[in-house]
Amino acid sequence: MVRILLTCLFAALVVATTWSQGLTLPKEQVGVVYNRETTFNLKLTTNRGFAPGMEFGRLRTYYKTTYFHISLGELKHPKEQRQSADPILSRSFRPFIFGKQNNFFVVRGGWGVKRYFSEKAKYKGVAVGMSYSFGPSLGLLKPYYLAICYPDPDRPGDCRIFHEKYSEENASLFLDENGRIKGASPFTRGFGELGVRPGANASIALHLDWGAFDEFVKAFEIGAMLDVYPSKIPILVSEENKQIFLNFFINLQLGKRR
Repeated sequence: MVRILLTCLFAALVVATTWSQGLTLPKEQVGVVYNRETTFNLKLTTNRGFAPGMEFGRLRTYYKTTYFHISLGELKHPKEQRQSADPILSRSFRPFIFGKQNNFFVVRGGWGVKRYFSEKAKYKGVAVGMSYSFGPSLGLLKPYYLAICYPDPDRPGDCRIFHEKYSEENASLFLDENGRIKGASPFTRGFGELGVRPGANASIALHLDWGAFDEFVKAFEIGAMLDVYPSKIPILVSEENKQIFLNFFINLQLGKRR
């Protein structure tokens, strides 16, 4: 994924350089055509996550747009590995992540600025620039439940399935690699036990906007995003957890100006 994103970044930089060598925009076309824009964002991140969101911007000049954004995503540990559920019970349980203790969902908010490099790019119909933002985050820890097999005292050779989250009492079973784990419990389990972790986020990206004078926004970004928390986030049991998360991303923006 990182290699793909770096390739996209290189291609975008080539586009930016090419357009910046174009013709000069006639002075009579300088001005603000629209005042506001609203876009739907879909970010694909290097931790194999998605972060859909909304962005609400105000066009200050041709060169500058300020905006507020909000998005929802999930931060994952880089060493998460999905494993298949028990083949006999695969219709009942989902594939699971061994050693996972919590899902960590993040609601990000923030304020940002888009700055375009030159009038030349706008004259050719592609606005080339950069965007950057920062703001608060609200992290939500949801316990990760597994379907664990316990011997059935009434039926030797069979087992009873119990849905459990990790604890010191069941650590030997939760981390058992010899078949006691049958699969992941239903995704909805644990939402009544959410824990809150406040934090902060920041991002910077190369921004390409096709149809700079159009009513409809069609933009693409490639950049880096940083999430920071006061303490380590317990995502996995058996691996070193982190409090700082750096991800590269690509972002598709579709919306409307008015």
